[in-house]
Amino acid sequence: MHSASRPLALLAILSLATAAHAFEPAGEDIVYEVGDEPFEGYFVGADSDARGTILIVHDWDGLGDYERERADMLAKQGYDAFAVDLFGQNQRPETVEKRQEATRALYSDRERMRELTLAGLAQVREQEAAEEVVVIGYCFGGAVALEIARSGEAENVAGYVSFHGSLATPEGQEWPEEVPPLLIAHGAADESVTMEDVATLVEELEAIEATYEVEIYSGAPHAFTVFDGERYQERADEKSWAAFMTYLEEVL
Repeated sequence: MHSASRPLALLAILSLATAAHAFEPAGEDIVYEVGDEPFEGYFVGADSDARGTILIVHDWDGLGDYERERADMLAKQGYDAFAVDLFGQNQRPETVEKRQEATRALYSDRERMRELTLAGLAQVREQEAAEEVVVIGYCFGGAVALEIARSGEAENVAGYVSFHGSLATPEGQEWPEEVPPLLIAHGAADESVTMEDVATLVEELEAIEATYEVEIYSGAPHAFTVFDGERYQERADEKSWAAFMTYLEEVL
């Protein structure tokens, strides 16, 4: 869909996602193991011949219907999609304290963070999904996407996208000389990830002459894309999704 009707189609998909209705997943939950530990991801195939595969990394509350719905939206746009699980099967923390605990464990063990994400990448390839992949994430998942980008450990990845994710480079890490194109969607009113964080990331990416885009949305707070969240901002959500679709057409 490359005509003037594309923006209208995107708006229609977002409108369906934000409407009050019971979400019915079009894909399937898939249980897989990393070591001896069970994990449960979600896969949905493209509605038509797949243009590529999108690996989705969840927020701090674990893989839920939000990620499933985003995956289904991507399938309607012609992409295979897999929402990876980094917490473990049936591990979906429901309190702030539990969510902080779950994410803190991975922030403090970056090797495990990468291992679990790459295991998800390997799992989606077992589903015979399109070979070329873009890794995206929301909030905590955005930080994970950038972690994988910095590591250079993922193969056949065409790009990385962060939606209102943490942008800081951990102490002791640095960006490689070559990295696939990046898209950063950030809310200007985000009090968790500041504009200073954005500027620092830009400096780091300029230093390696990376290809990247930073989209900044006025008045948008942290978590501005989360449909049912208190901080959801429709305008920023729609604009960031449209920018994402354009980005996918360029890199896949």
